[in-house]
Amino acid sequence: MKKKFSVAVIGCGGFARYFVPLFKMHPYVEKVFVCDIIENKAENYSKEFDVETIPSFDDAISRKDIDAVAIFTDRHIHGDLASRALRAGKHVYSAVPMAISVEDCKKIADAVRDTGNIYMMGETCIYYPSSMFCREKHNENSFGNYVYGESQYFHDLSHFPKEYIENRYYAAGSPPFFYPTHSTAMILHATKSRALKVSAMGYSDKEENTPFAKGENNWDNTFSNEIALMQLENGGIARVSECRRIGYRAPSSSVSGFYGTKGSYQFSNTQHIMTTMRPGGVNLEEVSDYLNPEAMTEAKDTENFKEKVANHLWQWNDVSPIHRKRWESLPDSYKENPKINGHMASHQFLIDDFCKAVYKNKHPYVNAWLAARFTIPGLIAHESAKLGGVPLDIPDLGDCPFDSTDF
Repeated sequence: MKKKFSVAVIGCGGFARYFVPLFKMHPYVEKVFVCDIIENKAENYSKEFDVETIPSFDDAISRKDIDAVAIFTDRHIHGDLASRALRAGKHVYSAVPMAISVEDCKKIADAVRDTGNIYMMGETCIYYPSSMFCREKHNENSFGNYVYGESQYFHDLSHFPKEYIENRYYAAGSPPFFYPTHSTAMILHATKSRALKVSAMGYSDKEENTPFAKGENNWDNTFSNEIALMQLENGGIARVSECRRIGYRAPSSSVSGFYGTKGSYQFSNTQHIMTTMRPGGVNLEEVSDYLNPEAMTEAKDTENFKEKVANHLWQWNDVSPIHRKRWESLPDSYKENPKINGHMASHQFLIDDFCKAVYKNKHPYVNAWLAARFTIPGLIAHESAKLGGVPLDIPDLGDCPFDSTDF
């Protein structure tokens, strides 16, 4: 494109507010619009962020002065909106998940292939320190041959807004593996592999007044927690977990273990450990100060430190040293406003990735085909869980047919 572009943010709920300022601040973005089916939400955004509103999604994808849309709507309609926008000639940034069906994932990939337009799924966890570290060490062959990894997204329902829990036909009560990428992406990103086969189990919720009771949600789903074992193309195995009813808070997403034939990584709460084989034993290196947010490390001798960590005090917009390797690639407008960020300081990296992809007309790292590889294993895992753990093959859409950015 090689010119500034305009973007319409679709959906003005609690999450999009972290991204409107980032689009406005990016040097490649000329103008930002906002849209919501509830008109007063868009009007509130318009006043708060000094942006124009547009009446509807259909208006956004038909207007010639809008080049891209950023989808932050109810998660179960991401797939349909994304494929429609692509077919209408727009570039698309989508919050996770890509879609909640394999068919809709394929529609998005087909639309990108047919139009050449940019699609990116905003998977925050590729920029989480634990995932970045395992990717870094895997690239260096520090682990040897990959054997086994564990990643999870632990987000208890009690930590969601009240209106989320009450709106059971929007997202509360949906199968956890319909929102899989915060767990699947971490191992698949680190290994640069894909999942071939999955066996999963579900935990049927037993709490009172639960959105997971039979007949209480759009999906007739009773599983509040789902756990899967996946066979990867590289021969290794991954355990991934998506849990919505679990006595835990932070960090909600992490690689808790990553093991190879030569080395391993282990994480718990604040401690990150790397071990590598040597004759007669292992060498142990604590890498906590490299991976923990810098503000967390500065506060580690303060009162109630671990309790603060467990309650998510430093895991939003605070940068970790491992992030600094990519920090210089960010525009000055971002570096001058580091607190306009979120999700382990991933938001700035994600929006910069998308804006550069559109501007340079080069498909991003988390393009439609990689997004599908992060998403589809979870969708098939849910089918396995419904069958009591029967192993199922995971369909694959192939590699990105265009030149794309590497991580």
